[in-house]
Amino acid sequence: MEDMIVNGCHSYSPEESYVEPKDPIIKERLEWFRDQKLALMMHFGPYSQIGLTPSWPLSEAADWAREGLDWEDDLDTFRKQYFDLNKSFNPVRFQPEKWAELAAEIGFKYLIFTTKHHDGFCMYDTKYSDYKITSSDCPFSNHKYSDIVRAVFDAFREKGIAIAAYFSKPDWHCPWFWVAGMDIPVGFNHRPTYDPKKYPELWEKFTEFTHNQIMELVENYGKIDILWLDGGQVNPAKGLDIRLNEVVAKARRVQPWLITADRTVGGENENYITPEQCIPDKAIRVPWESNLTIGKDWSYTYSDAYKSSRALVRMLIEVVSRGGNLAINVGPQPDGELPAEALKELKGLGDWLKVNGEAIFGTRVCEITQSENIMFTQKDGTLYAIIPLAEGELIENVIFIPTGKEVTEVVCLGSGVPLKFKKTPNGVSVTLPGELVGSNPYAIVFSLK
Repeated sequence: MEDMIVNGCHSYSPEESYVEPKDPIIKERLEWFRDQKLALMMHFGPYSQIGLTPSWPLSEAADWAREGLDWEDDLDTFRKQYFDLNKSFNPVRFQPEKWAELAAEIGFKYLIFTTKHHDGFCMYDTKYSDYKITSSDCPFSNHKYSDIVRAVFDAFREKGIAIAAYFSKPDWHCPWFWVAGMDIPVGFNHRPTYDPKKYPELWEKFTEFTHNQIMELVENYGKIDILWLDGGQVNPAKGLDIRLNEVVAKARRVQPWLITADRTVGGENENYITPEQCIPDKAIRVPWESNLTIGKDWSYTYSDAYKSSRALVRMLIEVVSRGGNLAINVGPQPDGELPAEALKELKGLGDWLKVNGEAIFGTRVCEITQSENIMFTQKDGTLYAIIPLAEGELIENVIFIPTGKEVTEVVCLGSGVPLKFKKTPNGVSVTLPGELVGSNPYAIVFSLK
């Protein structure tokens, strides 16, 4: 499987190469996954302090990631500064219960949280590295919530929100990945600095290290629904084989329900595919999830510009109507608070879902996903026609909904009152009540039976 990384964003595996799991438990869990539809994704770590994208500025090849890096030209010096950010990371306003309460109120069904990004800093109390949130050189290590991953996972589970553990397969801090004095300089690109075939003992140490850290999460951090594996360049086809089959088998002996998302690698461990910072333009008939940021970047960025509630609603409708889940990434502030402006826009999405979530959660893709500006979902014999509106676009008094099925009732979600409609050869023409005509909601939804 060819892995393409452009400006830190991965391409996604084609639907045609998808390998359906053989394990009936995983098949069943993937149906559960397809019901969820909406995830909160969070990139949080020492990098949150400097307003740059996570990890990638460390790589010499990632010029795009150092936009805004105006205080240091020497990359070796910058890498030392970056790796020393753990010594100042102290998010004392971190309140996991508040995060979870807000997420539940908005309507998020599962959480994707960075346990470790490519920079190797662990947001949990690993035994296999001192570069972690609970080390004595990190000021947050004395806080009651010092093991941030444990605090977050426990709080979100308490609210009935499922857990996806983001874990980076590459680790640029590990002494067995970026090794000085080898074939290529440290930080030259996102791969190891040596050829594993030439130095198999080094690669074996890295593989064991990776297995140990994954198993720590599976064995010590409660129920994990999804193991979300980033860093698709680490795969056998690239000569970087960490024997993932082996560790996934061990993990499923502890948690048999564990879904694995081995991004862009393909094969039996990529249980669902993950378009990044994009929405596919057509339906995908296998499990998938688009990951999009609410702001400009994955981590907190100073003076960020956040997507509006209206834009978030449209994103969700587009993704779900094409058969996928939407993961919206919000980067917490360096102090541990969630950005107020981002929360405002997310709450607007949540308000819309309180009225219209029936057409989103638990639905499946239709044969016709979109006609003109109308997008469709279906569930339990009900067809949902969803019309997102642009700012200032007003609802007309008569709306034509194309459908090849017999329709006996049309209801506008939120009202519960059947609407007048006329059958036509190609669908139904629906007359709207006066209170809706001329209004400008984020999207209007009709259920057709």
